[in-house]
Amino acid sequence: MCFSAGASFTGSAVLSAIGIASVRSAHEPSDKLFAGIPLFFAIQQCAEGVVWLTLRSGENQGLGRFAAYIFLLMALVIWPVMIPLAVGKMEKNEKRKKIIHGILFGGVILSFYYSYCLMSFSVTPVINGFHIQYVNNFPGSMGLAAFGVYIIATMTPLFISTVKRMYLFGILIFISCAVTGFFYKEYLTSVWCFFAALISCIVYWIVKESHIESHSVRFRVIKA
Repeated sequence: MCFSAGASFTGSAVLSAIGIASVRSAHEPSDKLFAGIPLFFAIQQCAEGVVWLTLRSGENQGLGRFAAYIFLLMALVIWPVMIPLAVGKMEKNEKRKKIIHGILFGGVILSFYYSYCLMSFSVTPVINGFHIQYVNNFPGSMGLAAFGVYIIATMTPLFISTVKRMYLFGILIFISCAVTGFFYKEYLTSVWCFFAALISCIVYWIVKESHIESHSVRFRVIKA
C-alpha cells in the first residue's frame, strides 16, 4: 500500500486470505478470474512493500527496481485487461457481453501502449512524505488520452454488467479514483491502488451472491 512497508505486507496477507476464500467460493469457471482479483492486489501490494524496504534502506536497488516494475506492470498493463475480461466472462446478457468485449479491445491496446512505455522510458520510485511516487518520462502528449481509456476500461464494465452488486464495486472504484485525483494527484498510481485493493474485498461478496443467484435460477428451471 502507499503508507509503509508494514501496511503493504499486512494488506497483502489480508487480501491473500480474502482472495483464496473468494476463489474457493466461485463454483462457476466463468467466475474464477473475477474472484481472483484480491489475489492480484495481494501480489501488487507485496511488490510495493519490497519497494518501500529497498528505498528506505538504500540497499538492494536492483530488487527494488524489479518490484517497482512488477507493481507498475500489474497496475498499468494487466488491470485494464483483467477487469473487462473478468466481468465479460461473468456476464450472461449477450448484448452487454459484446459491449464489454469492445471495451476489452481498448484495454488491450492500452496495455500494449503502457508496455511500450515501461520498456522505452525510465521510471523511478521515490518516497515523498508517506507515499511512493513513480516518477516517469512517459510521453506527455498521450498522458490524458491514455488515462481516459484506462478509466473506461477499468470502470465502465462494472456499470454495464448485469451481475448483482457489480455496480457497487464500480461506484466505490469511481469514488476512490475521484478522491485520489483530488487529494493525492502526485501519487495517483500508488494511492489509488491502495484504495482499490481495500475495495476488492467486495469481490468475495459479489462472487458469493452470483453463485446463490445462479443456483436459484437452476432450481427454478428444474422445478418448472
